[in-house]
Amino acid sequence: MSHPGPDAAPDAAVWRTLQASLAANGERRLVLLEGSREKNLEWLSALLSELELQTSLWTGPTGQCPDPRLTRIVPGEARQWLGREVSLIIWDGWQGNPPDAFAALSGALTAGGLLFWLMPPLDEWHRFADPDYPRTGLDHGGEHPFAARMADILVDHEAVIRISPGKLPSTVPAIPAVPEQSFRIGATRDQEQLVQRLVRFGLGRRRRPLVVTADRGRGKSAALGMAAAELLEKGRREIVVTAPSEQNVDTLFRHAREALSDQLDHVSAGTLTTRSGGRLRFIPVRELLALRPEAEVVLVDEAAAVQASLLKSVLLGWPRVAFATTVHGYEGAGRGFAIRFRQVLEQSTPHWQAMTLTEPVRWAVNDPLEALVSQLFLLAADGSVPPRKTESSAGELVIEAWHPATAGDEALSHAFGLLVDAHYRTSPADLRQWLDDPAARSWRARIGDRTVGILWCALEGGLSPELAEQVSLGTRRIRGHLLPQSLASHSGYPEAAVLEGLRVVRIAISDDVRRQAIGRSLVEAALAYSVAQGVDYLGTSFGGSTDLLAFWQTCGLHVLRVGLQQEATSGEYPLQMIKGISQTALDLEGRIRKRLAGHWLTLLPDNWPGLEPDLLAEITADLPPGPGLDSDDLRDLRNFANGHRGFQVMVPVLRKLSQARGTMAWLRDHEDLAVWCGSVLQGWPWSSLQAQKLCLGQREGEDRLRLLVRDRLKDGPGL
Repeated sequence: MSHPGPDAAPDAAVWRTLQASLAANGERRLVLLEGSREKNLEWLSALLSELELQTSLWTGPTGQCPDPRLTRIVPGEARQWLGREVSLIIWDGWQGNPPDAFAALSGALTAGGLLFWLMPPLDEWHRFADPDYPRTGLDHGGEHPFAARMADILVDHEAVIRISPGKLPSTVPAIPAVPEQSFRIGATRDQEQLVQRLVRFGLGRRRRPLVVTADRGRGKSAALGMAAAELLEKGRREIVVTAPSEQNVDTLFRHAREALSDQLDHVSAGTLTTRSGGRLRFIPVRELLALRPEAEVVLVDEAAAVQASLLKSVLLGWPRVAFATTVHGYEGAGRGFAIRFRQVLEQSTPHWQAMTLTEPVRWAVNDPLEALVSQLFLLAADGSVPPRKTESSAGELVIEAWHPATAGDEALSHAFGLLVDAHYRTSPADLRQWLDDPAARSWRARIGDRTVGILWCALEGGLSPELAEQVSLGTRRIRGHLLPQSLASHSGYPEAAVLEGLRVVRIAISDDVRRQAIGRSLVEAALAYSVAQGVDYLGTSFGGSTDLLAFWQTCGLHVLRVGLQQEATSGEYPLQMIKGISQTALDLEGRIRKRLAGHWLTLLPDNWPGLEPDLLAEITADLPPGPGLDSDDLRDLRNFANGHRGFQVMVPVLRKLSQARGTMAWLRDHEDLAVWCGSVLQGWPWSSLQAQKLCLGQREGEDRLRLLVRDRLKDGPGL
């Protein structure tokens, strides 16, 4: 519905009636304030002074807040409001529109709530110089398909009230009829069933973790709080809650406090203690793993925003652990989390349980604002569901260049859904980057009319030698250009930033057509494009895992760098790989790889002590072999194998053996690979190996190494 807006001050009575009607219907609305920011703020100030404001937010500059009762937040703080409830939000789009933050904050708005969005007129969005763009490496020039797509959706959406202060004629927003039975926020049937399930879980058998998934606003946090209270009433003494931040569990603790009521003996920040001595307390996840307190039940809320390796440690550290996460988009692709974490659950706790909440709590099932936000940011994009219509799923595989910015919304949603399903954290910000980045190059695989694979790449590099040198010295940092900047600054090769490369940003293949070489076919298409366009190399950077490393090796790429810091999202070390195309890139690839191989054994113990043995073996095997073993080395190895030399003096020779051609490829399928990696390559003390149950102690561990060396000397070609 289009509402050009009043020329005079807003009629506060109409807006109060609108809020009451929306609350009765369990609905929310987006109020799009178009045009002059100054006039919009004046109009807002006049309106808000006549409205009752409960918890309400403002994202603009502090000094320009239209009402002193508003709480000022910056968009980067939006995640802190996950699980909390607000009645009114004023989003100052003139200051920037990070998609993840906007989508997240909208989920905190309760029934009857209004989300005011200050922006230029819709017909100007396609060229709006969004102040958030430079942060992502995007520039202000040219067209912005992401914003243009949003504008097309907003033009006549039922959840949108368009107001343009200063323009005639003056109109008022349409007010929904009040239903006979008003909407009330209360426990849903889904919630009640979840509480019962959580209580059974908390009192039940060990090692049967529960994973709860839900869209935003389904009341999972409230259910966790009610269940925690009931578990304390039924005799549990110690329940621990963890989450990305303490603000995330405000709703959980509020519902637990209300449920326990007069049974509480003591209430403090992050802790509830009952008269019978039971306790519910919040502990940040890293502190939880450091302290390892005794707890019968651990509840992890907003789990998708917690590093995967930490989640695994929590899973294995306590007898009963429940994980709850939002499914869609703005918390980091909860469905991607569910897919990835499922592998850990299947391996470590095969009797795990799952439950999904679908019925919203804070608004009605058909709330127009929820549907609007989902459509704007493709929060419900699902690559596992083929597009509708009468599309053919038969025919030959076709690999073709593809432009997501010009695709229809259904095809775009399906393609983006493939990326969401395949990657741990794919969010609305990635959608904007994909559509708006002029350096993006994409290919799709289709069978008939159905998209079964997506490859998203970005052209990078091509910096001037002067700028590349500054990047290498750390005196300049430019947005984007992830791979060339990393090779220039971290590996120390400024010429890597002068070359032009095509970096794979994302690749995704539909589950039902995996293992048909579709991914490799997409990469071959990108390689052919690179050759035709004179691009120097094809590269990728990803969270290291053995399956991904193996895939990229089959595509002809090789390891050039291993990152020193684990990724916050996955807990994995970044791996960077390239395939040189031009002779200059091939020469540089060889130099970087040779240098990394020469430094590898020295850097490894201090920088990657926690690298998984399988991945460590694969990386070491991928690097160029080290200096050959000489006669003295071979004599020492024979003496060690036969028990005549001690382990400590043999470490340099054993490490040299690790880099001998074929050794790590031979070792990677051996049952004692972890003992070799921990003791020889990563420098673990024998006490740590024993604590990890990799050996019974130093003597037994050394005996196993001696046997390995004996077998290698006997079977290893060239030794």
